Amino acid sequence: MAESEKSHVDKEIRSSVSSCEAYFEKVQSRKNLPKSLQDTLNSAFAGIPVSSFPQVPGGRVIEIPAETSVSEAVKILSDSKILSAPVINKDHETSLDWKERYSGIIDYSSIILWVLESAELAAIALSATSAAAAVGAAVAGGVAADRGIGKDAPTAADSLGKDFYQVILQEEPFRSTTVGTILKSFRYAPFLPVSTESSMLSVLLLLSKYRLRNVPVIKPGEPDIKNYITQSAVVHGLEGCKGRDWFDHISALPISDLGLPFMSPSEVISIDSEELILEAFKRMRDNNIGGLPVVEGANKKVIGNISMRDIRYLLLQPEVFSNFRQLTVKTFAAKIATAGDKYGSASLAITCRPDSTLGSVINSLASRSVHRVYVADGDEDELYGVITLRDVISCFVSEPPNYFENCLGFSVKEVLNR
Repeated sequence: MAESEKSHVDKEIRSSVSSCEAYFEKVQSRKNLPKSLQDTLNSAFAGIPVSSFPQVPGGRVIEIPAETSVSEAVKILSDSKILSAPVINKDHETSLDWKERYSGIIDYSSIILWVLESAELAAIALSATSAAAAVGAAVAGGVAADRGIGKDAPTAADSLGKDFYQVILQEEPFRSTTVGTILKSFRYAPFLPVSTESSMLSVLLLLSKYRLRNVPVIKPGEPDIKNYITQSAVVHGLEGCKGRDWFDHISALPISDLGLPFMSPSEVISIDSEELILEAFKRMRDNNIGGLPVVEGANKKVIGNISMRDIRYLLLQPEVFSNFRQLTVKTFAAKIATAGDKYGSASLAITCRPDSTLGSVINSLASRSVHRVYVADGDEDELYGVITLRDVISCFVSEPPNYFENCLGFSVKEVLNR
């Protein structure tokens, strides 16, 4: 890696860690729980071993080799009905050291970013009437554009149509693009595991403070991943804690008493229903978020939701992708709605009110299998805020001093810098 590129990556990592710490400090100051209750919550989760957490469906964690093609990875994720998977490093697949064996975690959000960028490159290639132009654009950056090649790339992309799969997935250089290549672009989730002997407090802290969407579970000295704990699975687990004193106490509190939503209305990133779906995905990419509320009117009435999960529909339906540059959010959501359960119904917005209890929000997240609940206020359902899986988990835990160094044997920051 070039020195300048390494410097840029290091800067991004430092910024990411700093952002995680700022978020968690904000949460701790706003939720304002009595110390005795927070200590009780920490003790409760510290006493629950990771090994007791329910196994993934089927009992086996799906892993994807780094040399797998992107198209095959999409098929694996879709057929397995999962959103992400650990990536095995081919050069160290027999290693018992997880730092060598696994390269990271690939998910739909990483793939969609690659797909959209590749589509733009394909458009440049078409407008230049040469596939080599796409390679040149990838290598030389803005040089091709400066020379006039691809000035009409948007127009070319408009006519790309169903040839997308032929150009992107069947012709070079795109056909040979592997999962490992995407990981090297640093658009991936880090592989930060816990051992089977760890406590659920470690898992909840990784899923909340450090913004991980999933935590692999390993057994020291054995190569295979034993379990794969997601934010969604944890919130489902919390829903099952009804009847326990510590859960009933905090779940009965209004979300406002816990400082929720943690973002002000002006900080919530949204998308208007008449904007393009491409803009929605780019907005998620630019802000490193997994979903957006769909709004209408000057008061931003909440009418729907668009998430990275919806990209399954775009990727697996060439006839939809053929018109992706003209598709509005409203039209795209309607297409998902008519597709039925095959692609999910994530276009529906699940909402709550500022005076809703934390327990009701947890119930909505768990029973509807969604990743966020929007806070709507007033008669017009005006967008007031958003509550994510991460936010809910953060309400239950705080980080003891030097916790990860003492309990896991490594610093999270050290691994992120790896």
